[in-house]
Amino acid sequence: MNAMRAQEIADSPVMANVTLNGDRVYIQYVDSDEETARVYPLDDPSNEQEVHLSELVEH
Repeated sequence: MNAMRAQEIADSPVMANVTLNGDRVYIQYVDSDEETARVYPLDDPSNEQEVHLSELVEH
């Protein structure tokens, strides 16, 4: 996923279908300089992690 699209998803009030390794995640923050995003699984908000944008897939 590119940084611009990830930021659009993070800013949108509409929940997008984004996955990380097959699990649906919520994008909290995008760092376009580092090409990373802070995400957490929808079913486990306490499991926050920073991942490379290339690992995120929009369905």
